Amino acid sequence: MLQRRMQLSLQRCAVSGPFDDPLVAESAQTLIASLRRQGIAVYAAHEEMPAALADGVTLVPRASLPNEAQLLVAIGGDGTLLQAARLAAGGGVPVLGINRGRLGFLTDVMPQDIEAALVAVLAGQCTTERRALLAARLTRADGSSQQQLSLNDVVLLRRETGRMLDFETRVDGRFVNSHSGDGFVIATATGSTAYALSCGGPIIDPALSVLVMAPICPHTLSDRPIVVSADARIEIRLLEQASSGRADITCDGLPLADMAVGDRLQVGASGRSVTLLHPPGYDYFRSLRAKLHWGRGDEPKER
Repeated sequence: MLQRRMQLSLQRCAVSGPFDDPLVAESAQTLIASLRRQGIAVYAAHEEMPAALADGVTLVPRASLPNEAQLLVAIGGDGTLLQAARLAAGGGVPVLGINRGRLGFLTDVMPQDIEAALVAVLAGQCTTERRALLAARLTRADGSSQQQLSLNDVVLLRRETGRMLDFETRVDGRFVNSHSGDGFVIATATGSTAYALSCGGPIIDPALSVLVMAPICPHTLSDRPIVVSADARIEIRLLEQASSGRADITCDGLPLADMAVGDRLQVGASGRSVTLLHPPGYDYFRSLRAKLHWGRGDEPKER
């Protein structure tokens, strides 16, 4: 849900990213210098921040960053912002993304605009947007379980080259289908422009509360993506077929666990969300046009 303004009385700001990347380090230097000129205390994770950038920065454990700051700035690609979002989820700390990656659907402040973006944050001119996170839980046949949060997607993917996965899906306890293929993507509206898009899934306006269920390279061509309510509880079980191999489960690209016959993967709303900050003039559809190279020219003027 979009809001037009968010006024921050910003006194403490956390910075996160892969600072061993020279481009990320360059933007971090610019941001840290700008924050300090404004009299804003800067925090970073001691696991991430190299000594060369740490002058004047308070180093804390990474898990403590949302507790120390009123704003978390993620510098890098969309993967960096996804990590920051999971860290900030439920804590009420907004996240701003500076793009030093490739595509930048979520990190929408360009490096040359860092100081202007900081001015906009301090002036309360940024657009805010709340994005919901998924919860994935894998329950083993022996009753043990593992779980993880995800902003983009939860992916079931075959482990063995040359072998298909055979599995079934259920939504809110109702049988949907038996599948054969390379795997399955369960994506939020935020993640609809990630892996699910390459599987033929639709682009979902992030203001909508829905999930995309998209098969990966299905053996049956009629096995198509489905859109369901964001409140749905999705369950996946591997089928005991001679041709079926083992599977891996990832959340936003990070491994959760491997999956075997007898295990149960459940995915649904986590009840947690993260607030993203966007620079003034942010427009989701303009971002789509730019990132996906749509259109035959500039936006037409209104008549």
